[in-house]
Amino acid sequence: MSWRPEHLLFVYGTLRQEEVNHDLLVRARFVADARTEPCFDLFDLGAFPAMSTGGETAVLGEVYAVDDATLARLDRLEGHPSFYQRTQIRLDDGQEVQTYLMDRNRMRGRVLIPSGDWCAHRARARGVGDDW
Repeated sequence: MSWRPEHLLFVYGTLRQEEVNHDLLVRARFVADARTEPCFDLFDLGAFPAMSTGGETAVLGEVYAVDDATLARLDRLEGHPSFYQRTQIRLDDGQEVQTYLMDRNRMRGRVLIPSGDWCAHRARARGVGDDW
């Protein structure tokens, strides 16, 4: 069996399970549900969210182990490094992972998601459940 380098990647939006871009993680290995340290903000950009530093929110998501080829595909999807920047962050359990962050200046006028949970926010917008 050949060795595949793996990167731990935290996903919080359309790459999460049951979201529209999750199929891009078909070659990835699910590691765990996760939450960031409470030092981010999550914003609604319409069809997808963006996370930025400088907030006080713990963002919910999932961690995947991805290979180099998958990471390259995700970088293209996320427009790294010009739209999102793939950056190393710390989760609330102390684990270091990579994720896609957006410059906070691009968030002006966007809706803040106070729960830090994109899926719950989307369900609420569709009238399914509540986003506390």
